[in-house]
Amino acid sequence: EARVPLESFSLDGAAFKDFRHALNKIEREDATFEIIPEERVPEILPELRIVSDAWLHAKNVREKGFSLGFFKDDYLAQCPLAVVRLDGRIVAFANLWLGAEKEELSVDLMRHLPDAPSGIMDYLFCRLMLWGREEGYAWFNLGMAPLSGLESSSLAPLWHRVGALVFRHGEHFYNFQGLRQYKEKFNPVWRPRYLATQGGLVVPRVLTNVAALISRRKM
Repeated sequence: EARVPLESFSLDGAAFKDFRHALNKIEREDATFEIIPEERVPEILPELRIVSDAWLHAKNVREKGFSLGFFKDDYLAQCPLAVVRLDGRIVAFANLWLGAEKEELSVDLMRHLPDAPSGIMDYLFCRLMLWGREEGYAWFNLGMAPLSGLESSSLAPLWHRVGALVFRHGEHFYNFQGLRQYKEKFNPVWRPRYLATQGGLVVPRVLTNVAALISRRKM
């Protein structure tokens, strides 16, 4: 799991020059960033639905669930949203999870129009982290990079080696390495997260059930 310490987050320095370039480029196109409080979310839901449907169509995917956010009006209306507009039109959005006592800030559902400028999500994330820092939040949670922390040595447990193999060669199923590399750009602090289960042959069934929950598929 990747968490960015917001107190020290800044776009200064050589490490973030690509982000600065992306932000400057998008803002030259008159992009604006805004936090929409939850009481105002219902009035923009139709526009958000257009963005979401276009994103799903472009990706040729359907809505998932369980550990991944999906578009549902009453769910989105419970959270504030971060939106990016171009010429007054919403081109990207993410709903916000605001942790107790401002310990942590995160996002769940993230969507953008297929014709939005390149780097639009980088822009949204950076602006959101800067907003979180100004609001006094301690961390921005970027979520997990599945299978990226498993051992691959010959002495590692079998499931570690299988998971590490999938991480290196499973691009057909999921962009494991790309997800890790994307989150690494924000210089996060990584911490391990675990799935507790019985050992042996139970593990494949557990992982299959989790995958079915995420894909919202009946077993």
